[in-house]
Amino acid sequence: MKKAKMVIDREYNISKVDERVYGSFIEHLGRAVYDGIYCPKHKTTDEMGFRTDVIELVKELNVPIIRYPGGNFVSNFFWEDSVGPVEERPKRLDLAWKSLEENKVGLNEFISWSKKANSDVMMAVNLGTRGIADACNILEYCNHPGGTKYSDLRIKHGFKDSHNIKTWCLGNEMDGPWQIGHKTMDEYGRLAEETAKAMKIIDPTIELVSCGSSALDMPTFPKWEATTLEYTYDHVDYVSLHQYYGNREEDTADYLAKSDDMDAFIRTVIATCDYVKAKKRGKKNINLSFDEWNVWFHSNASDEDIIHNHPWQVAPPMLEDIYTFEDALLVGLMLITLLKHADRVKMACLAQLVNVIAPIMTDEDGGGAWKQTIFYPFMYTSKYGRGVALLPVMNSPKHDTANHENVTDVESVAVFNEEKEEVTIFAVNRNIEENIELETDIRSFEGYQVVEHLVLESDDFKVVNGFGAERIKPIETTRSSIDDGILRSLLHKASWNMIRFAKR
Repeated sequence: MKKAKMVIDREYNISKVDERVYGSFIEHLGRAVYDGIYCPKHKTTDEMGFRTDVIELVKELNVPIIRYPGGNFVSNFFWEDSVGPVEERPKRLDLAWKSLEENKVGLNEFISWSKKANSDVMMAVNLGTRGIADACNILEYCNHPGGTKYSDLRIKHGFKDSHNIKTWCLGNEMDGPWQIGHKTMDEYGRLAEETAKAMKIIDPTIELVSCGSSALDMPTFPKWEATTLEYTYDHVDYVSLHQYYGNREEDTADYLAKSDDMDAFIRTVIATCDYVKAKKRGKKNINLSFDEWNVWFHSNASDEDIIHNHPWQVAPPMLEDIYTFEDALLVGLMLITLLKHADRVKMACLAQLVNVIAPIMTDEDGGGAWKQTIFYPFMYTSKYGRGVALLPVMNSPKHDTANHENVTDVESVAVFNEEKEEVTIFAVNRNIEENIELETDIRSFEGYQVVEHLVLESDDFKVVNGFGAERIKPIETTRSSIDDGILRSLLHKASWNMIRFAKR
């Protein structure tokens, strides 16, 4: 049997994991809001029309921050239409997804929902069709205590206390030609700089995210980051990254290697941020907000049909990818990649949360809510991946795929929760043909013993979950043992593993 070896030591770490790396995203798109989190006629609905069964599933994921209201939607979002008496709110054409937005759920309702789900809000401002004044107005509405036009309007709408939103995105994917109000690098850089300066006058305590590249293969990457940060470096705290993957070639081995592309993307953005820092003789690091990431490709054909042939519907079923077992493996790999960069990736948003490329699905017409295959690697990493990410020294067998060379069979990272005296290893065997024994040197954790070894595995890469039919969920195994400071774990071929060990 092939062997991989890893060394972890409590004295050698990457960084404390910022819990916001387990964030998510809700956009006014498809059935994410309407029928997803909000469904007044559903049997589980609360006094505000929110589905409590969905809220409980969101709580299981333990999502600390949720990006809102987009996404492409935000680039023509008129926030004023989404507040005040619901019956007085206008309907609007959503130009991003060619849907009809009724504004039944708006800014205040979403903030109320996020509190029910134990999450903070990462708010995006419209720098597509609007600009500085609009960004200042919504910030004043949300965060100023009172005594001004927009803060008093919030109070009039029934919210005496400020919403105190601390994280704000300066637009969305402004590098993309598909974006309403798409900008050149210099146009966006200037607008983002002036918007950031004005917003921090209103509330100096907020953190700001500058738009980075929408994908690794964008023709302007990484010049976009280098150019826009020349303008925004002194005024922002993060730069964003977005990336989605799909197995369109039906090549599982190559598909599972795509987390290496994500790693390369992160490393290049870090290098570009540090280049701008050096060029400006700066003292602060620009950290990363990977605020859109996931698998997205299953629903592309149906989405195109709705947008082009059936436009202006209210909450049509769009981007409803039904995830397979192999998708869950890639999501697990992407989470490991994020943790390996815990020193610079401080926020990340699984896009999205409910119904739209999501871990949580709801059946239409008032049906039940259920967990997709990707729910589990995210849930367990969110639950146990909190603490200090340890620096792994790994020696793994390697293989080549159609588009990748020197792909490690095993990808792994460990997180140390010092308060609980517990270490959790997340490991994926992405060799689809052979089992691997992972031998981990844990001698710095004397007196620790195995608590559990959970695994996601299947002989069918295409198997999916459904309501009442969870075919893919973790099982507990006895494949890990500790002897004389060495943890030996059997990783079955094509499997996601979580191995926890703790002080006796």
